[in-house]
Amino acid sequence: MASNLPNLLTISRILAIGLIVALLLVDPPLGSWLALAAYTYACVTDFFDGYLARALHQQSALGRFLDPIADKLLVSAVLLMLVANDRIAGPTVLPAMVILCREILVSGLREYLAGLRVSVPVTRLAKWKTTFKLAAVAGEILALTQPEVGPLAHALLWVAAGLSLWTGLAYAREALHQLGDA
Repeated sequence: MASNLPNLLTISRILAIGLIVALLLVDPPLGSWLALAAYTYACVTDFFDGYLARALHQQSALGRFLDPIADKLLVSAVLLMLVANDRIAGPTVLPAMVILCREILVSGLREYLAGLRVSVPVTRLAKWKTTFKLAAVAGEILALTQPEVGPLAHALLWVAAGLSLWTGLAYAREALHQLGDA
C-alpha cells in the first residue's frame, strides 16, 4: 500500500474537489467551514503526495500526470464556484480570470512542449505562485464566514495573479523559442 500512497493522495485530492464544490453550495457558515476543511485537506495532500513520492523514491508516470491536473482542477473549480455565486465579484474577478487563463495556457504549452520532448522545470517562483494561489483561495473561502478576511484574501489573489502572469510568460517564452527552432 505504501508504494501507492502518493498516487492515492493525488486521487483523493481530485475526489475532494466534488465535495468542496458541493459544500460551497451549502448555506454558510456550516457549508463554508466544511468546504474550507476539505480544501485544506486537498492542499495538504498536494504537499505530501510529492514529498512522499520523492522521499520514498516512488515517483511514477501516473503521479507526474495527475498531480498538475489535480492542482489545476482544484483551484479552477473553487474559483469558478466563488465567482458563480458572487462570492468573488467586481474587480476581484479579474485576478481569478488571470489565474484560470494561465492554468489553461500553461497546460496547453506543457502538452505542446512535451510533444517536442522539451521539459520546462518548475521554478522556485512557480512554487511561490502556487503557495499564494492556494492561500488566496483558502482566504476567499474563509471570507464567506469571516468577512474581515476578505481584503487580505483579495490582495493574495492579486499577488497570485501577478505571479501567474510572470510564470506563465516564462512558459510562453520557452514555447516561442521552440517554435523558432522548429
